[in-house]
Amino acid sequence: MYFTAQSEASNATARILESNSTSGTDLYARLDRYFADIARELLLGTPNDDFELVHYIVPCFNRYSAGAQSVNRLLSYVNRHYVKRAVDEDKGWLRLSDVLQTVAKTATPDDTRQKISSRLKEKRMDELKRWGYEEGGSSELLAAAEASAEAASPPDRIVSVVSLAHRRFRTEFFEPLLAIPKMKGKPKVKHKVPGAPGPGKSRPKGRLARGVKDLLERKELDEQNRLYLATSLANSLGAAGIRADHPLRRKLDKFVAPAAQAG
Repeated sequence: MYFTAQSEASNATARILESNSTSGTDLYARLDRYFADIARELLLGTPNDDFELVHYIVPCFNRYSAGAQSVNRLLSYVNRHYVKRAVDEDKGWLRLSDVLQTVAKTATPDDTRQKISSRLKEKRMDELKRWGYEEGGSSELLAAAEASAEAASPPDRIVSVVSLAHRRFRTEFFEPLLAIPKMKGKPKVKHKVPGAPGPGKSRPKGRLARGVKDLLERKELDEQNRLYLATSLANSLGAAGIRADHPLRRKLDKFVAPAAQAG
């Protein structure tokens, strides 16, 4: 049950609007629950084979994201009115409390409100640069960086409808696959050979990390397809708000960087 076309997105939007309540807060909460339910359902459909995992995720995220963008267009008034007002009221992805400590360290009694506002804007720009924006870059690059920053924000932050969907894909789909299962107790190894790898060290413990390892190392996959899947997964992780300094993103970025530079 998830949207793959404009008509399906329209039907999904109609179901979300069925409630008698027309409050912006209620509508936004229903959207959030709807995206969370879809992402959890998609997680349940993941294949057991680690090698097949990335093959499943890439088209899965592409279809989910395309549907989310359709809902975002259909409910553009939510962004224009509810989301914009929430951001103006300091309820958006970056809040005054997030930057207050940094600003307070450099503030002086002579600082005007304009100077403090300028420092807040600098902090926002620093955050956007972490998501790939470069000063003087295009409006498209700025929009993409801000969308990723929104998707990376905590669930209590008010963000655009498409970023709301991507954030739920992160919290309900990517993060469970990135998680390392907790082990009860430490396995005992008898007669361990000095220098030999311990139990479980030969493969990553997280499911997605194992899937990426197979993607990058299995020989039966042709290089063109391998590069496509690695690039697409890296882009999906970024769009969903997985930070660039995450070990798995660094690994993928390192793999695709030479091809990107050559292209």
